[in-house]
Amino acid sequence: QVQLVESGGGSVQAGGTLRLSCAASRFTYETTLMAWSRQASGKEREVVAAISEGGGTTFYADSVKGRFTISRHNVDKMLYLQMNNLKPDDTAVYYCLAGIWGSGPWFRAQTYDSSGQGTKVTVSS
Repeated sequence: QVQLVESGGGSVQAGGTLRLSCAASRFTYETTLMAWSRQASGKEREVVAAISEGGGTTFYADSVKGRFTISRHNVDKMLYLQMNNLKPDDTAVYYCLAGIWGSGPWFRAQTYDSSGQGTKVTVSS
C-alpha cells in the first residue's frame, strides 16, 4: 500500500475556503486514480472528488461540484483539494485515497486500496 498523509484541515466559517494536501510515499500504478473522501459524524463515507493519473480527468460528487477542485502534482507526489464556499454540511473528516485506474467506480470507497488517517474540517454557520 501507498502511505498517504493529509494536512490542511481546520475550522472556518461558512463561505470560507480551505486547501487540503496529501503527501504520498510514492506515485506508481497504485496511484493512477486518486481521490478525496469524507465522513461526517454518523454518516457513511462519501467520495467527493477523484482524478486520473495525468490530471486530465476529474470527477466530483454533486454535493461539491462547482465549489471543490481536485488536483495533483506528480513530481512532488502531492494531491490537493481546494474547497471554496464551504458550507456547514461540509463538516467531516477528509481522507486521501489512492487506487488503480479502471479497478472500479471512482465514487465507491472500496475501489481504493490506500487511505490516509484523515484531516478534520469544521465549517460553522
